Amino acid sequence: MSSVPPFSPAQLALSNHLGFLPADADPRLDLFEEIAKLKREKNAVILAHYYQDADIQDVADFVGDSLGLAQQAEKTTADIILFAGVHFMAETAKILNPSKKVILPDMNAGCSLADTCPPMEFANFKQQYPGHKVVSYVNCSAAIKAMSDVIVTSSNAEAIVGHFPADQPLIFAPDKNLGAYLNKKLGREMVLWNGSCMVHEVFSRKRITELMVRYPDAAIIAHPECESHVLELADFIGSTTALLNYGVNSPKQSFIVVTESGILHEMRRRAPHKTFIAAPSEGHCACNNCPHMKLNTLEKIYTCLRYELPELTMDETTRQQALVPIQLMLEISKKAGL
Repeated sequence: MSSVPPFSPAQLALSNHLGFLPADADPRLDLFEEIAKLKREKNAVILAHYYQDADIQDVADFVGDSLGLAQQAEKTTADIILFAGVHFMAETAKILNPSKKVILPDMNAGCSLADTCPPMEFANFKQQYPGHKVVSYVNCSAAIKAMSDVIVTSSNAEAIVGHFPADQPLIFAPDKNLGAYLNKKLGREMVLWNGSCMVHEVFSRKRITELMVRYPDAAIIAHPECESHVLELADFIGSTTALLNYGVNSPKQSFIVVTESGILHEMRRRAPHKTFIAAPSEGHCACNNCPHMKLNTLEKIYTCLRYELPELTMDETTRQQALVPIQLMLEISKKAGL
């Protein structure tokens, strides 16, 4: 195992408070093998988002988008759920599995979109629109979910918003870009909370246009969290999974992918004969990589699973309130065949 003595109880408590454990794995270890062994010993499952690094996707039991991960979390028989994603995703797993231990490799892996919607401010905002139902994107905190009538993901948002009568006024939070896309597509006038994802707002229309000149046969595929002036360039707009399926199944051979670049790993794995190009952001930064997702590493997954820390816990009242709109989302999605 490790060449470093196990952490003391005080060290473990401090590390759990900080949100992650320090690296303690012997560099000679085969982490894939050690993680597989720990999963068997502990009856643990690893759920990973498509935006994780390739090694993490390869070691996971299930890789998916937010809807797929919620569905897997709901039906898992594992005793421990290790969530290789960000904080709100692990919260969703805990909301659905109060008796299971949910652990996150780095508790500091947050979400820029969720951060744009503080609960107290949203509660005040909600009071300004009596009679409105609240539709919240899954990229939000458990506290926001607890104030919502239903949760959506980019995979099921269209079906769930369409589930409401046309005369039912709605608030959509926290992503203004996804909300605006749905308003336009469905002819709604939802009131939008002014939130956005730092990754999906950095894509440059100018630089994507330059790529279109270099790759004239490439299809532009984009996530609806992008700004409208970027979505106007797209040949196809859809959730992470929809983008993946479109890229794999389309007769096109090359694609400019306008979402977080982690999805390219699975695209290339499923369609190795095709070309997938990450859409550039403004400037020369790697801003199309989510810095929160990238806080998770293979070594942190090993250490997290070994010590079963950091563990995500939640106030039971909040959990029960947040469970209702999540369960409604899952029920509507099932009926819609999603």
